[in-house]
Amino acid sequence: MSEIALDELARRLGEVALLDVRTPEEFDGSRGKPCDPRQGHIPGARNLDVYRLMAMTPADLRTELDLEPGAEIVAYCHGGSRSAIATQVLRSFGYDARNYVGSWHEWSRHDGLPIET
Repeated sequence: MSEIALDELARRLGEVALLDVRTPEEFDGSRGKPCDPRQGHIPGARNLDVYRLMAMTPADLRTELDLEPGAEIVAYCHGGSRSAIATQVLRSFGYDARNYVGSWHEWSRHDGLPIET
């Protein structure tokens, strides 16, 4: 599986499509994990719960993301496990998907990194 590290993702914000596969409440920060010092999501990320993603067809996903197969996309969640599943689904649908293993658990700890709520 292809992965992306914090430093590369931070440098490429705005260049690469981001998919946050947490719940909508985790995404908007209203019910995030208490272990995270900041709540919200990485700027520019789209939210699509991993369970909803797993039920989609390739055509549904293409419409939802407005991305053609072959496009690069980075998936993240809270700790890298849901996004690992999402990365496999995205790759099976033809996307150049990468997993941000550190996910929100890592990103939320760096005060110099931007967030959205």
